[in-house]
Amino acid sequence: MKNSVSSAQKDKYQIDAFFAGVGGIELGFEQTGKFRVVYANEFDKNARITYKLNHPEIPLDGNDIHTVDPYGIPECDVIMGGFPCQAFSIAGYRKGFEDERGDLFFELLKMIKAKEPQAIFIENVKNMVTHDHGNTFKIIREALAVNGYYIKWKVLNGKDYGNIPQNRERIYIVGFKTKEQLDDFSFPEEQELTKTLRDIIDFAAVVDDKYYYKEGRQNFYDELEKTITSQETVYQWRRQYVRENKSGVVPTLTANMGTGGHNVPLILTDDQRIRKLTPKETFNAQGYPESFKLPQDMANGQLYKQAGNSVVVPVIKRIAKRIAKSLDENPTFEDFSLNLDRGSYALIYVNVNGRYDGHSYVEAYFDDEKDVAEYIKENRLKLLSDEEYLKLVQKGKSDSFYMVEEI
Repeated sequence: MKNSVSSAQKDKYQIDAFFAGVGGIELGFEQTGKFRVVYANEFDKNARITYKLNHPEIPLDGNDIHTVDPYGIPECDVIMGGFPCQAFSIAGYRKGFEDERGDLFFELLKMIKAKEPQAIFIENVKNMVTHDHGNTFKIIREALAVNGYYIKWKVLNGKDYGNIPQNRERIYIVGFKTKEQLDDFSFPEEQELTKTLRDIIDFAAVVDDKYYYKEGRQNFYDELEKTITSQETVYQWRRQYVRENKSGVVPTLTANMGTGGHNVPLILTDDQRIRKLTPKETFNAQGYPESFKLPQDMANGQLYKQAGNSVVVPVIKRIAKRIAKSLDENPTFEDFSLNLDRGSYALIYVNVNGRYDGHSYVEAYFDDEKDVAEYIKENRLKLLSDEEYLKLVQKGKSDSFYMVEEI
């Protein structure tokens, strides 16, 4: 199969998006002016309503990803998605990628294998690196590498890399089909946080009564009133106590912040009342533009869930600009069809700069385990076992090494 994006002359790089939510990742890419979404997939019916309201021109598929025919979706230059983090069995993984439990990463991998895009982009929770003692990320990293991708990953915080006053750490994985593209790509540098809470929260606004916390309405109101005294920060009720976010930004938004009183971001208004953020303000805290629309007749719980599941759009935009630059400056016209006879063993190079930053790719393939051992010995390469790798991850050390994967 010929890769569809072999041309930098195309007006825009085409995207197939999975686990699309309300379209935050796509929005960040489209804001660069270099990408356009030609297909999106999202199973949640409420998220689709918000998506369609803001992206009426994008074909949106509501089918479960397990039922999507990977050869039936449009050709693309980029496949992206932020799938729920799940544990994988290493034994099951080594039997093949068609995991009978239907792990969602493997479903995304099916799409990548079928379309062979020039670039891939994955966003996930920071703890994916250490999830299941490091096994989860090891499998994801190896699976992308043995399927022909040169990858880099890094954990970035929205307040440090998106100029958005929210403490939100997420891991971003970027992959390319050539090493030249990977070498040309780098994640954005830290930037000064100049936006304040008042840029995203209207402390003077009088909003619907349901957002206010009052004596007699919440049985813990006395504790709130005693503790919530500053407008320079955001608070949360943590089941039995009030937590002040001392960094002066919005704490990490969660999908369940609209259900009950737990973890809801709280502020002290200009008229000295205590209230939670409105759904629009939570989207503001993710860096969505003012023009982004929320369905008027949707339950607030669903809107909070959508914001909590979403991404910091300005961080996505900064990464997307770097991806576009790498693709522009390193165009390729190669046929990237998978070579199923490349060998039974992959020698994978891994460089980790602490726990949350690194890059990896397959250096060579071999038919025989003895050939791998000979190559490693001749080149004096540092080889780590699975156990040694997991210990390294758990300790958060920096190192460069090789691993052998049977495929």
